[in-house]
Amino acid sequence: MKNTIITGLTVVIALTAAVLGLVLGGINLSENQLETIMILGIIAGASALYCFVVGELAHNNSQMDKLWSILPIAYVWIVAARGGMQIRLIIYAVIVTLWGIRLTMNFARKGAYRLKFWEGEEDYRWAILRKNKLFSKKVAWILFNLLFISIYQNALVLAMTFPSVAIMESTAPFGVMDFVATFLAFGALVIETIADEQQWKFYQNKKALLKEGKSLEEMPEPYKYGFNTTGLWKVMRHPNYLGEQTIWLFLYLFVIGAGVASYGIFNWSLVGPAFIVLLFSGSSTLGESISSGKYPYYQLYQKQVFKYLPLKRFNPEKN
Repeated sequence: MKNTIITGLTVVIALTAAVLGLVLGGINLSENQLETIMILGIIAGASALYCFVVGELAHNNSQMDKLWSILPIAYVWIVAARGGMQIRLIIYAVIVTLWGIRLTMNFARKGAYRLKFWEGEEDYRWAILRKNKLFSKKVAWILFNLLFISIYQNALVLAMTFPSVAIMESTAPFGVMDFVATFLAFGALVIETIADEQQWKFYQNKKALLKEGKSLEEMPEPYKYGFNTTGLWKVMRHPNYLGEQTIWLFLYLFVIGAGVASYGIFNWSLVGPAFIVLLFSGSSTLGESISSGKYPYYQLYQKQVFKYLPLKRFNPEKN
């Protein structure tokens, strides 16, 4: 019940922020900004078409997953070039590039990329979703692939880089808020990098134990629980998601530093970071429902450890 309430509040706050950004911030774009968005939109549209067609033909719906970390790098450097390579745009693009390299490498070591780009390991959640009663008819999944996986996710990836478009013609000097944005964004990047490494190490060790023929009950701690409870994961259920959401929220601070926000904080480009929060709210809920069904200790983990606040530690002995 508590998790449901928190998720509901998150959705309400994110949607409210997006609406206020559009209404109070307004959408007053220069010709250069409009042309830039058009260029980025053409790329996003081509990507959506590719993801849908190839996903259906290859029966692999992780086509967008492979492009998720690559497209933003292209987008922000196009914006930086068209914005005259201002220092604020360059720093923004460098952070996004480092984020993209990290995420691409993390996905690659899971077997996602092949020379035949349409092949590779598919995200396990798509296979689970396909078994849902909602998609019992083939046409239902085709529509889901078209509307959510291909179109919506491509639109979202484009939208999350909109703050770079919003600041591309700012004449405000690089100031305190920009330094804060840079520091916090790098901090978020460090958190998710550490979390990914801890997750990778845990599951590689668990995989080795499974290859030895051991069941979960026969494994030593912490592997016997089935899910990661080491490092950051001992005090947060989703430290990687924390970093993944906050990095885009912190990058939005460049909009404030650039002086293009109304009422101090509102700008039309807030819609991107807000919808990233919405996406991970749903993704974390789906992932936790899967884990709860697989691992007996996971519900205890949910009760003891917050999603994103490192205030409590997992203690399996305390039931």
